[in-house]
Amino acid sequence: MKKTLSIIALSIIGFGLVSCKKENKETQNAETVATDSTAAGTPMTADSAVNPVAAPAEAAAPVSNEPSTSIALSESNFDFGKIKKGDKVEHIYEITNTGKNPLIISEVKPGCGCTAPDFTKEPIMPGKKGKVTLHFDSSSFEGNVQKYADVFANVEKAPIKLTFTANIQP
Repeated sequence: MKKTLSIIALSIIGFGLVSCKKENKETQNAETVATDSTAAGTPMTADSAVNPVAAPAEAAAPVSNEPSTSIALSESNFDFGKIKKGDKVEHIYEITNTGKNPLIISEVKPGCGCTAPDFTKEPIMPGKKGKVTLHFDSSSFEGNVQKYADVFANVEKAPIKLTFTANIQP
């Protein structure tokens, strides 16, 4: 019994490590790309948030018990352009609370271990701005990549998907 559980655990860990390695272009192109509906300064209500295909049950984030609010993103997609393999880059996404209740970001879940998030932990008051920073390590990739992170907050249609692309040169 212990041997079976050990094999299953190692298989899950191995799959997790492999899933963050090089990806083929078909997989990258299949990922959702944000549209101009979240252009700079455009208020984004929960109804216009990018809502990706549901994640597996084990990846579900806690649902906020806070009253809903609305937000505007400075952008939901960023292009790093050409970067060198091994570069560690980051981008800050600015979030403005356009609603009447405090905005509370409960969690930011990247789609891959190559991406690490930082975000405003304290409540963002109406009219004020907060930040989500995504740090990307390009060591395991070459060519065009697209990555994302899901932002869980007290907005009606969470998570909010933030994406970035990069062209990684050898």
